[in-house]
Amino acid sequence: MPYAVTGRVRRAVSESVSGLPRAFWWLWTSTLINRLGAFVATFMALYLTLERGYSASYAGLVAALHGLGGVVSSLGAGVMTDRLGRRPTLLIAQASTAVSVAVLGFMEHPVAIAGVALLVGMASNASRPAVQAMMADIVRPEDRVRAFSLNYWAINLGFAVSSAGAGFIASYSYRAGFLIEAAMTMACAIVVFAKLPESRPVRTALEKAAEPAVGMGTVLKDGRFMGVVGLSFLVALIFQQGSVGLPVAMGEAGFAPSDYGIAIAVNGVLIVALQIPVTRFIEHRDPRRLLVISSVLAGYGFGLTAFAGSVGAFAMTVCVWTLAEIVNAPTQTGLVVRLSPTHGRGRYQGMYTMSWSVAALVAPLMSGFTIDRFGAEWLWGTCAVLGTVAALGYWGLMRALPEEPVRKEEPTRMKESAHMEEPVRKEEPARVQTGVPAPAVAVEAVASAPSLTAEAVASAPSVPARP
Repeated sequence: MPYAVTGRVRRAVSESVSGLPRAFWWLWTSTLINRLGAFVATFMALYLTLERGYSASYAGLVAALHGLGGVVSSLGAGVMTDRLGRRPTLLIAQASTAVSVAVLGFMEHPVAIAGVALLVGMASNASRPAVQAMMADIVRPEDRVRAFSLNYWAINLGFAVSSAGAGFIASYSYRAGFLIEAAMTMACAIVVFAKLPESRPVRTALEKAAEPAVGMGTVLKDGRFMGVVGLSFLVALIFQQGSVGLPVAMGEAGFAPSDYGIAIAVNGVLIVALQIPVTRFIEHRDPRRLLVISSVLAGYGFGLTAFAGSVGAFAMTVCVWTLAEIVNAPTQTGLVVRLSPTHGRGRYQGMYTMSWSVAALVAPLMSGFTIDRFGAEWLWGTCAVLGTVAALGYWGLMRALPEEPVRKEEPTRMKESAHMEEPVRKEEPARVQTGVPAPAVAVEAVASAPSLTAEAVASAPSVPARP
């Protein structure tokens, strides 16, 4: 019996990670390295208050400026992703993050610290639209939810490890934490430079004539997509309460910081343990139902916190909204890609990223005002209402969403140069820009796929138009 169980586990793991292109795994590795070195966000408040002696209000101001930087850079990075390309945007963002984080560790004047923190927020957030757009470029439509889930798993695994290591590093030297994060972020840039080719599809003259150019105005006029962005903002407001509202409420209820640490640790453990198996279950299910269910679970998971009176009860509520997070994250990111035109993915991903950045700014104000004026129970009730509104919104917006075709075998044309081979899928009949040596994709279907003539590529159907 144990051998049978082991065999099923191995088969499940193999099916979860198989079939994805090598470029995806280099991008995944870059994400994991980046999150393993994410020390500064963990100990920034302690660094400013304990090491530098500044007030808690000043520490909150610095955190707000860091978040504001992310809001500002989201849209700009989206435009860069479409115009300059995914790879250049990643290189600029990661190199800028490495330099600015290192500089922040040496700043002493409060104005200088606040200014550099703003730059760090801008630089660190700029890579997100490029990562998500590149992932959509290189992964087949039917594998995207699985790919986004694996990437989200890497983010949380890296954050769990870095959070545990941040305390040890801070006890030795806060400045060492800044420098280690800078070095690991620069390592991400090196991985991108050495291993990832440009993935932005290049449209032919016929495609440019047939499809209008995509600008930020196009994104703002896309009613369905902007509705999804608004709903994403509501869901993000709910999830943010796990790090801003929950510790304050538990503190006012007489629980120690260590009690909050135990409760919130359940979130990271469950994501690392369940993200991949849950994704296998939801991968090919109706995204509308998944988003409706996850919104309700998120809202009422936090709503149940109003009735928690022990650490165990708080941990149980964390289990509920963590399951919502596991379902929501890859499904919602996949929906954004589905609603985005191929040549405008960067701008669309930038707008989506901004919804989370704005939520990170608003959530602390929302939780602080509500708890101070009305009490924590009203905050959790508000979360339940927001979850219900988001669920109804997803149900209404996606009622007419067409089914996305699944292509199990996509003819592939190999673009050869002195250093690399890169497939161009029939889904996107476009030439792929190349700039650096990259390994050939280790998939048998690519090696055995028939080459397409130029006429066949030109006549191949493009991605279905957005509804």
